[in-house]
Amino acid sequence: MIKRFLLYLLKGFLLLALFAELMVLALRWIDPPIWSWRIHRAWFPPVSYPEQIQHQWIPLANINKSMPLAVVAAEDQRFLSHYGVDFLAIWKAYKSNQQGGRLRGGSTITQQTAKNLWLWPSQSYWRKAVEAGFAGLLELNLPKSRIIEIYLNIAEFGPGIYGVEAASQHYFALSSSQLSAHQAASLAALLPSPYRYSLNPNSAFMSQRISWIRQQMRQLGSLELSRH
Repeated sequence: MIKRFLLYLLKGFLLLALFAELMVLALRWIDPPIWSWRIHRAWFPPVSYPEQIQHQWIPLANINKSMPLAVVAAEDQRFLSHYGVDFLAIWKAYKSNQQGGRLRGGSTITQQTAKNLWLWPSQSYWRKAVEAGFAGLLELNLPKSRIIEIYLNIAEFGPGIYGVEAASQHYFALSSSQLSAHQAASLAALLPSPYRYSLNPNSAFMSQRISWIRQQMRQLGSLELSRH
């Protein structure tokens, strides 16, 4: 009985793993029409969530190069060198939090992409483990350029504003191909908390954050996504 149960358990795990692999691999060619974070917002809308959402998929080649540079500078400066989970960033975040400073996370852009695509709002260790597993699959199956393309197209930049094209149109009345470096930094500054941070009006905190992101962008210089 125990052996049979363990065999069924193993088969179930392998089927789930195969399904997850096929689901991730399909993202090489298919732009996701819907994702879990957007579904959760629709089912459990925050107070400020609009009736009509804004979203338009845009290929990475049509997004100004300042935008991926800005989100890497703001969210994950080791994006090109890690494999989905940045253990160094997690350790630094843990040490910072232990010292009583402002709470920091250690999630990479790949982890945030996995969370937005398939997971749910939660701070549990179980969810973080599933997120890390999906992040690993994303890194194994997709180039960095595709991961950041998906991220830029599904990240929420404000209540019901999904993706950089919708955000560019909403905040600046421009296409994402026309963004300046400062505008790209401004959009990236919203990402940690798009319901709490705002560009209209622009607070002293946001001005400082945008200036910091611009400084990090200048130090990084450029992203060689074509090599990844």
